[in-house]
Amino acid sequence: MTTNGANARPVIALAMGDPAGISPELTARILALDEVRAAAHIIAIGDRRILDEGAKAAGLTLALESATLEGADRAGTDRHVFVDLKNLDPADVTRGEATLAGGTFATHNFREALKLAHRGGAQAVCFTPFNKKAMRFAYPGYDDEIRFVADVLGFEGKVREFNVLEKVWNARVTSHIPLSEVASAISVEGILGELELAQACLKNAGYENPKIAVAGINPHAGDGGSFGMEEIDIIEPAVAEAKARGYDVDGPFPADTVFLRALKEGFHAVLTMYHDQGQIAMKLMGFDKGVTMMGGLPFPLCTPAHGTAYDIAGKGIADVGASREAILLAARMAKRASAISAAA
Repeated sequence: MTTNGANARPVIALAMGDPAGISPELTARILALDEVRAAAHIIAIGDRRILDEGAKAAGLTLALESATLEGADRAGTDRHVFVDLKNLDPADVTRGEATLAGGTFATHNFREALKLAHRGGAQAVCFTPFNKKAMRFAYPGYDDEIRFVADVLGFEGKVREFNVLEKVWNARVTSHIPLSEVASAISVEGILGELELAQACLKNAGYENPKIAVAGINPHAGDGGSFGMEEIDIIEPAVAEAKARGYDVDGPFPADTVFLRALKEGFHAVLTMYHDQGQIAMKLMGFDKGVTMMGGLPFPLCTPAHGTAYDIAGKGIADVGASREAILLAARMAKRASAISAAA
């Protein structure tokens, strides 16, 4: 398989997600898209019987090349490749329900996709939606995808979750922690670190001079200290230091208007202080097109930002928009990384 060179299509390992939701249908739809075929070569990993159930729901017939895990990166590129792990009988799937069987299936597929990329057989990893409850049934230590990736790869670097829409990205300083702990968890150094990672990820996605807006944490960004001192004591010094380092960054802005400002003034990303501060805005702006990207890993890792949609599983009406965008973003980032590596 030819994967080197700026003009080659990057190889993306695609793990099938929770089988009880829309993941089988979305996987089938992705593999049938001409736009995806033009942008990337996919190695999909899962159970062919589950995939065929998804294809049937979507009204599709898939022509895929079969390969083993060991031989997937040596298979041809005329057609997408499917690695059949034979790891779940459709009769054991309870549609619309989080189960141990579903979580075991999804974690197995994800683990093998990560290992494939880790050994150089793919330049990026994507996955269709997981259900965290099911994942925890199968992997009790499963907090989120970041923890799982670190465990599988033995990766000790800094990894953060970004939410991506065509017009704006969302980075955040804290993520999956209680709201009661957010204020004590932010610091000048922490904000600077997140701005540094956001800058790098935006550049990898093709933004040569990223422009980043920073949100405050308190109502009205503290209103000069009337509603809290975090903006004055922590966020403003971090923004000032980032500017001194040459970053195009501004703020802190009130969180209830920062995304409006970003869209109006051409900011490429908003750095928020906690999870829902950015997630609510992003999902309102583009729930069916939003992408979650894990930044800081040796390779891009992307997935649609929505969940498993148990309520419409098997109905053939799942919107492939966010899954398509996840693949295309991973392909752009992987291609850019290959070009930079080739030029070095």
